[in-house]
Amino acid sequence: MKKWLLTVLFGTAIVLAACGGGDEGGTDEQQDSGDNATEESSEGGSVDSAAAEEVFESNCASCHGADLSGGAGPDLTQVGSKYSADEIADIIKNGKGSMPAGLVSGDDVDLLSSWLAEKK
Repeated sequence: MKKWLLTVLFGTAIVLAACGGGDEGGTDEQQDSGDNATEESSEGGSVDSAAAEEVFESNCASCHGADLSGGAGPDLTQVGSKYSADEIADIIKNGKGSMPAGLVSGDDVDLLSSWLAEKK
């Protein structure tokens, strides 16, 4: 029963995230890149928030919540004030506590850790 409820909630979150309130047409991407250009990652480049959110939704949201508020995993809404992007990447790669290692790999680790490091 709990798995079914989590599946329904996760599916609803994905549908709502995909529907978003983008009534500005094609300017959302331009605004995002402009906003993100001021928030630089540890490598000095801007973070692709849309791609990072997609990685988060498909790999992390089931434990950390679609809005980063936590659940089975801890709240990540202000994780950037506690850990740097490199420390977050290390946690993603190697796991911590009950979080298993290797849920995200490759370039997605850097993308996700930079995005989460901006959460302050």
